Amino acid sequence: MAQSKLLVDSNSYFRLAQNIHPLLSTPFGKEQYTLYPHEDLTFELERSPRLRTKFHWFMEAGYVENRKRKLQLGKKDRAAIQDNFDHIWAYIQDEQLNPLEVDTRILAAALQLEIPVVTDDRDMREVADIFEISWISSMELMKMMLDANHIDIEKIRQVAAQWRYENEWPYGGWEKEYSKLFGEKPPKE
Repeated sequence: MAQSKLLVDSNSYFRLAQNIHPLLSTPFGKEQYTLYPHEDLTFELERSPRLRTKFHWFMEAGYVENRKRKLQLGKKDRAAIQDNFDHIWAYIQDEQLNPLEVDTRILAAALQLEIPVVTDDRDMREVADIFEISWISSMELMKMMLDANHIDIEKIRQVAAQWRYENEWPYGGWEKEYSKLFGEKPPKE
């Protein structure tokens, strides 16, 4: 069966990868969902001392190895992704919206490849909706993993507890979504 590819953005990767490892390139479920990083993921971390400090584990060998497998893109896809980027970025600038350039590159790739983006970034989701790019939240991804027996509820609790401990909330209202998806209140820590 062919893979159902998902493109994970940096905020979701940083929130999930330390606890759900390996996160990338490991198919799960009947649909063979497989997460891929955007090629700018490492670049984004390398340019930010704050991120390098906060996510010190990012450069550990196991995580580096897990990120090596990327989406294979031909010249036509790369050219179309650049065109998508130019169009979306111009719209963002004209409308004075907030997604970053790297987030826009992720959306441009997802649009061309017709694959969903895993993101908790409200601004990215707003632009994705405008351009009819599919997206799911980190919690929706964990629910898909749970339903496929790829992870268990204890792993989900561990992730949520770490979010609370690190004050790294996916977005306002995440606790309500957690309760709705998993049928319990999120752990306190």
